Amino acid sequence: MTMDKLEIKNLNRNFKFGKQKVLKNINVSFLSNKIYGLFGENGAGKSTLMSIIADYNFPTSGEVLLDGENVHDNDNALSKIYYMNQNNMYPKNEKIKKIFKLTKAIYKDYDSQLQEKLVNEFKLNIKLRFDKLSTGYKSIVKIIIALCVPCKFVILDEPTLGLDARNRDIFYRELIESYSANPRTFIISTHIIEEIDKLVSDVVMIDNGKIVLNDTADNIRSKAYSVNGPIDLVSDYTKDLSVIGKEELGQYVTIDVMGSLPNKEVPSGVKITKIELQKLIVNLMNKDGANDN
Repeated sequence: MTMDKLEIKNLNRNFKFGKQKVLKNINVSFLSNKIYGLFGENGAGKSTLMSIIADYNFPTSGEVLLDGENVHDNDNALSKIYYMNQNNMYPKNEKIKKIFKLTKAIYKDYDSQLQEKLVNEFKLNIKLRFDKLSTGYKSIVKIIIALCVPCKFVILDEPTLGLDARNRDIFYRELIESYSANPRTFIISTHIIEEIDKLVSDVVMIDNGKIVLNDTADNIRSKAYSVNGPIDLVSDYTKDLSVIGKEELGQYVTIDVMGSLPNKEVPSGVKITKIELQKLIVNLMNKDGANDN
């Protein structure tokens, strides 16, 4: 089986006549049949990176390669990449059923059967015009297309924007079912990290235009801990560790750390637990000068 590889090499993007550096020497690869979480604060550079991968935007320097071929103006490579973004790319006055029909005409192996199933699951009225839909249902139209196109790399930028709890649940369930039936690579950027915590196999985090974390989710979880207890005991136990977060409550403190724990006995009254991915990412976002561990 051919293993596809999407490679970003030495990629930089400057705005405003080169004065503002949005992406700074990005080097990262996305491999076949994985689900990546792409995280970072607003303005970190996530959307710019995704748009460059899909050739909607262009780098100042560097390149995006799919199986060794530059994707820029490369119809063969770009046919394997689908980008669901927050912008509304469809004609405002077009009916949903026409949008689906046009998309099916572009993609030879578009999954019409799955589309019909998702339309029913989401209770989408395909006779409506796209501009008459709520923000949530515009997202649903995009989700349906993203799950039905026969692309090997599917990029989802805030896919649950405007969705209520029921429709978010449908989306995640259908994403898992679709991925299980037809493995391919998903790159998901979202601020609701806790909802995809158990979905993602790998994590890429951007801070101030740089990659500051790039690892498997399991490996990241295996070296992130919360140490809780009396301030003096916890402070002494964690004094030589890489601290990424701290919360004090009276005489007690919780210190979040990244890396290996010290090879010494845990003091009585001190409790150590694993950190959930959501809290870990938030801690790293809040930590000045976060770096790859």
